[in-house]
Formats: sequence, structure tokens, C-alpha cells
Amino acid sequence: MTAPLFIGSGVYRGSSYGPRHPLRVPRVPTVIDLARALGWLPGATYRPSPRAKPAALATFHDPAYLAALERAEREQSVTEAVRARHGLGTLSNPVFPEMFRRPATAAGGSMLAAEIAAGGGRVFNPGGGTHHGFADRAAGFCYLNDPVLALLRLRALGLERIAYVDIDAHHADGVEAAFDGVEGMLLISTHEERRWPFTGALEDRAGGVALNLPLPRGAHDGDFARALDEVILPAVAAHRPQAIVLQCGADAVTEDPLSRLGWSNASHAAAVRALAPMAPGFVLLGGGGYNPWSVARAWTRAWAALAGEEVPDRLPPAAEAVLRGLSWSHRLGRDVPEAWMTTLADAPREGPPTEGVAPRLRQLADRLRAWA
Repeated sequence: MTAPLFIGSGVYRGSSYGPRHPLRVPRVPTVIDLARALGWLPGATYRPSPRAKPAALATFHDPAYLAALERAEREQSVTEAVRARHGLGTLSNPVFPEMFRRPATAAGGSMLAAEIAAGGGRVFNPGGGTHHGFADRAAGFCYLNDPVLALLRLRALGLERIAYVDIDAHHADGVEAAFDGVEGMLLISTHEERRWPFTGALEDRAGGVALNLPLPRGAHDGDFARALDEVILPAVAAHRPQAIVLQCGADAVTEDPLSRLGWSNASHAAAVRALAPMAPGFVLLGGGGYNPWSVARAWTRAWAALAGEEVPDRLPPAAEAVLRGLSWSHRLGRDVPEAWMTTLADAPREGPPTEGVAPRLRQLADRLRAWA
């Protein structure tokens, strides 16, 4: 099996959605810097991300929307009509200098990742995972939907059975809408219940291709481990996918400000280790994550799981310096725990089963048996 590849770009370095936006924090650059400081990103492993052109993006996105997005970047403003029609220039999806270039680069990286996976490769694009975008409008910090574009690319390359697994704290509404009822697709999402975008109910089947597991507030590693063992892995195994796309949003960890789940980054690493061997091709994407320390540590640990690297108990000085160089204008950034700067792996956060999880798992397992 060939070594996994890592897709990155300089477009993320210094780029921000604005000083008050949750995505004001650096994420992909910190993962790149950490992986390099640990010796986990040799030159042959790193691939520069291409920027997808409008013609490629139009395999999913409305050309009129793409034109509006390019124009908004060029003019650094939008009209009220564009704001209402396409969701640009809002609090969630503001106007900022790289508002077309950055998501187009993430999309280009995910489409490249799909091409590599179609040939039997494994690849990580941490800039990807923007799963809330719709064909003609931005939503939830997502201007384009790179997971949809990657999945469409896999299908265009002849793959007929594909599994998409999403462990972000927020439901993958844009992906589900794009593939509702599409034969050969399997969509699995774990996410916090009663959390924006308020979709992905347990009963939601997306035309028979989706399994949705809304998790109660405080659900922890033990709950996710049971979901992985009892639902996610059996469903993927039964589907026999030719490729798997895992959206590995880091916002389900306890320290994230935009969810109330209680995972450690051990859950993300466990998902990568379990799912990557289950198909010839594997694409790992980023997603949510708004605490700069926890998202960088989670995604770097996920990369270690994919690349087969051993996570040290304490980071070497060069890697520690990367984390000590971060700052965050949030209350959680005022008194940063030493472990956020000296370690990569969280201690597992176990506990007794969270109330409500077990019956939901039984219901999904019963549905799986009915599929068989």
C-alpha cells in the first residue's frame, strides 16, 4: 500500500473570515507546521492544492452563484439582492479577501484527493470538509461544498459504491441534500442534537441512503466508540465501498466553543484507524473546529493515524513551539492548559452510557438488519 498524501496550500496562512468570526483562528497552517515539526510531512508526502476553476465547481454549483462569489471577492462587497439570494455577506458567510480563492482551493484539494483515492490512494485534505454549502448559496461558514464535489468526482471516475462518514458536531445537511436517494451512496452522520442546522433527525433516511445519529449534549468517547462499533463500521462493511470519504470535523471535542459534545481527539483518531482500511481508496477531510489548539491537535493526530506515525507522550520542542505561538481572543484562550501546548493526544473521555444513545443505536442497528 502506498504512503498516504497530504494536501495543503499557502492560501490558508493569514486568511481569516474576520476578527469576530469563529474562523478567525489559524487551522490548516498549524496542522502543516505541527506535522513538519514532528517529521511527519516529508517533501514527497505533501501535495500543493490546486484551485478549482469555475467550470469544475459547476459540476455541483450554479454558475450564477459562482459568478456572484467571484464578484464579491473582487469588489469586496455584495448587494442586498445577492445577500438574500446567495447567502453572501452575512454574519456566517462574510465578505473577506479570499472568499472565492480559499474555498476554491479547498474544493480543488478535495477533488484531487478524490482522484488519488479512485486510484487506490489515501489522502488528507485538512482544508476540506465544508459540508453545509448548497448548489446556489453559502451557509454555515461554507461557500462551496467540497465533500459533494469530491464525491461527484469519485462517481465520474467510475466508482459505484461510496461511503461518506461525517463526525462533525454539525449535521452534513448540504451533502445529504445533494445525494438524497442516489443509488450507490451511503451517508452516515453523527452530530449533536438540537444544534444548527437542526437537520439529521434519527428518522431522516435521505431516500434510503442515510443513517443519522444525533447525539445528546455531553456524549463522550465511549458513546462514539459504541456508535462506531455497532453502527458505522457494520454499515460501511455491508456497503462494500470502493472509496470512503471521512469528514473529520474537530468541533465535537469538549473544548470547542460551538458544540456541547464531550469527545477527546481519541475519537477522531479511532475513526481514521478503523475506516481507512475498509476500502481501496480513502479521503480524510477537515471540517468544523474553532479552538485553535484543539483543532490543530485533533487533525494532526488524525494525520498520524492515517500515516502510521506514533504520537509521542510529549511533543518535541519544535512542535511545542508551534502550539505556544498560537493565541485566541476567546475566554478559553485566556488561561490555556499546559497540555494543549505540550501534547498531541487527549486522554480518552469515557463514562457510563449517555442517556438516550443506546436506544438510538438499537434503532439504527435494526434498520441495518432490515437492509441486509
